[in-house]
Amino acid sequence: MNPLLNIDHLSVQVSGRELLSDVSFAVQPGEVLSIIGPNGAGKTTLLRTISGDLEPASGSLFFGGQRLSQWSTAERALSMAVLTQANPLSFPFTVAEVVALGRTPHSTGAAVDHQVCRAAMAALDVAHLSGRLYPSLSGGEKQRVQLARVMAQIWRDDGKRGRLLLLDEPVTSLDLGHQRQLMQAVRTFADSGVAVVMVVHDITLAAAYSDHLLALQQGQCAAYGTPEAVVTEACISRLFDTGVTVLSHPHTGKPVVLPGD
Repeated sequence: MNPLLNIDHLSVQVSGRELLSDVSFAVQPGEVLSIIGPNGAGKTTLLRTISGDLEPASGSLFFGGQRLSQWSTAERALSMAVLTQANPLSFPFTVAEVVALGRTPHSTGAAVDHQVCRAAMAALDVAHLSGRLYPSLSGGEKQRVQLARVMAQIWRDDGKRGRLLLLDEPVTSLDLGHQRQLMQAVRTFADSGVAVVMVVHDITLAAAYSDHLLALQQGQCAAYGTPEAVVTEACISRLFDTGVTVLSHPHTGKPVVLPGD
């Protein structure tokens, strides 16, 4: 299977400062890739470059077998959805109206769009909030509504372009139960054929739901591979400059990161 997203020797400069240097990886349809690393490592810069907000200084970025720069904004909106860290919205839209914004790029009709939005809201446990005004929600509820919106944007597979979901710290403001629910919803969405690239600060959570991890440090790839290959005591201690203990989860075998002594 050809990768949906293929990044080769990518470097990014902003105001003369190199934020990413020689980063390479590929993501297949149905794969979840989590980007980890300390603050300032270049994680959000990488997502912004993939989404087209930033131009690479060098290297190549292919999406669906075509250079990303050759995709029009309209074409990207049909195949690529992005959840940024901040999603300010103060207008008194209902939750259902906010989620429906994700269907704006499509011309699938009201009936299909309604069905998609209901399914996306159910997946994120916000269907019961559909009539509530968005500004009245808690921070965690708003986060889940915003993820339902971007998932609704690429919910259906038209079989032509492939689908890519970009998430920047999606579990921000969520309690423990809804963190797990959100990550499971993302995992299930990926299993439908969507490629997912997301920034996650909780390494244990990232390891539990991802196929591969990309560790960034000072704009460079410090490690890339399966969670078991990347989440080792040596790698994580070096990455975050602190001692850690890594154990295997007793049920899943996935790595669990604990603070060191």
